[in-house]
Amino acid sequence: MSEHAHVDGVYPFPAVTQTRTIETNGTSLHVRVGGHGPAVVMLHGFGTTGDMWGHLASRLIEDHMVVAPDLRGLGLSSKPDGGYDKKNQAADLVGVLDALGVRTAELVTHDIGIMVGFAVAATHPERVSRWVAIDAPLPGIGPWDQITKDPAMWHFGFGGRDMERLVAGRERIYLDRFWNELSRDHKRFDEAKRQHYAALYARPGAMRASFAQFLAFSQDAADNGTFLAQGKLQMPVLALGGEATFGPMIGAVMQCVADNVGHVIIPDCGHWITEEQPQATTDVVVDFLHRRS
Repeated sequence: MSEHAHVDGVYPFPAVTQTRTIETNGTSLHVRVGGHGPAVVMLHGFGTTGDMWGHLASRLIEDHMVVAPDLRGLGLSSKPDGGYDKKNQAADLVGVLDALGVRTAELVTHDIGIMVGFAVAATHPERVSRWVAIDAPLPGIGPWDQITKDPAMWHFGFGGRDMERLVAGRERIYLDRFWNELSRDHKRFDEAKRQHYAALYARPGAMRASFAQFLAFSQDAADNGTFLAQGKLQMPVLALGGEATFGPMIGAVMQCVADNVGHVIIPDCGHWITEEQPQATTDVVVDFLHRRS
């Protein structure tokens, strides 16, 4: 049984879940794995780790093989100096699939995880059977220029040695800003969860890696333009937005990159969709994944 099956503060993964360290693409990723059946790969974003998926994993594990990594540089994965462009992180994920013997997978992605998920689906469309994209934009796609001009997105360019010094020892303050401002009701991202994630983001190198995820956006935008030039994705895509955050925009973004897009808005919800509305989110995702094309 995994030490991470029961983590204080976050919804636990099923007890049958194990944790593995998978060496891939010049780094090592911390991955939660459990269950049998079609593989579903769940990718977190900034402000959480793979721990965010416990509620969903508990439903899917009945008939899926659940795979939930910590992205490069985040959570318990290693913190290399570079490689944070999403095309390279897609290679991280393909390496995880190969190590687990998984040929094709369903993707469930949130925040930065969406950007990695798009790169996986665009570079290896034969490996992705369907894709859930939750509450974030894609660099260079659709309304991206307007998004980057929004003063609330100041963190996109926030990185470097002085920013690291500003945040060092104050990781909780920096993270509270995201958990508070991007939620419909900040009390739903409760104190136990905040302490859990703040400790992970205070690990050596974690905040530098977090900044690097955002600082790669200009490279990601260029890569995404190249992906799009090769044609739209054909696998079924579900665009899932929090009513108070990316709401309808996520559907518009996904329609730019895929031909077969469904769109759902979770009411009374902000960006932290698995914390704010875990049951509604789980129901929508499970229903989509069970609708075999």
